[in-house]
Amino acid sequence: MDLYFSCSLTGGRQDQPLYAELVAHLQALGHHVLTAHLAATTVESADGELSPEAVFDRDTAWLRACDAVIAEVSTPSHGVGFEVAYALERGRPVLCLAKKGVRVSKMLTGIRQPGFKFCTYESAAGAIAHLEAFLARY
Repeated sequence: MDLYFSCSLTGGRQDQPLYAELVAHLQALGHHVLTAHLAATTVESADGELSPEAVFDRDTAWLRACDAVIAEVSTPSHGVGFEVAYALERGRPVLCLAKKGVRVSKMLTGIRQPGFKFCTYESAAGAIAHLEAFLARY
């Protein structure tokens, strides 16, 4: 599957090691992660050269092209929220993952559209189990 991995960039990168682990696991399962670069420690310097318009055009094209979206939403991010809504409006399945006990916007936790799933996890293994179960449905 072509997957769009969404995570916080400007909101904070404290979960970058987890992002890298999730993306590596998705790739090991044979999925093509269109946004694998978002899990790298160097993403800010790589994307920093692009204009906001170029990032918007590139990322919305990837969202239209992907088969599903995996979003790690523990760190609040305007961009991630936009990407989730954009994908859902185009009928893409979306999985939102958040650390157990983290406060997440009710705009995300309240979504009831078909194809949307919100899960909490306590460890990277728990997050991986959720994404495997989600992807098995598609």
